[in-house]
Amino acid sequence: MLATRLKEFLRKNNVNFETIVHPNVYTAQGVAAATHTPGKEFAKTVILNVDGAFAMAVLPAADVVDLALLEKDLGAAKVRMADEGEFASLFPDCEVGAMPPFGPLYNLPVYADETLAEDDWIVFNAGSHREAIRMAFQDFKRLVDPKLMKFRAPRRKVHAA
Repeated sequence: MLATRLKEFLRKNNVNFETIVHPNVYTAQGVAAATHTPGKEFAKTVILNVDGAFAMAVLPAADVVDLALLEKDLGAAKVRMADEGEFASLFPDCEVGAMPPFGPLYNLPVYADETLAEDDWIVFNAGSHREAIRMAFQDFKRLVDPKLMKFRAPRRKVHAA
């Protein structure tokens, strides 16, 4: 089920969106594949701890957050990935790991990688591991007002020995 808070927010703001129901999937790349979404258009939400405060980083599914670059650009002393146990209670209407990138609904700042703005559409988890939302990137930008930055790094391939 869509995060109730998100669905009400989108409807209240007259946003056209599509709900995509898919098999139970737990990774951003898995959801991108299940929803037939190019990996660069599927936005995953990563929860960060920035100098002791939580924030959302939103980036393409296939990439990882370059923590050092984000730390430098934010002027932060320490940026790290938050553990699920630390932030699960911030998203009471979501399954852990399926948070939508709508920081304002959860009183969190949002940092979005600038490459997401290159596409007309954005697809993201909708609060569960079985539903995603597809909507215009411009609507996302208008409603969330993310700080667009460059902080993604390609996922490193692991080679078997």
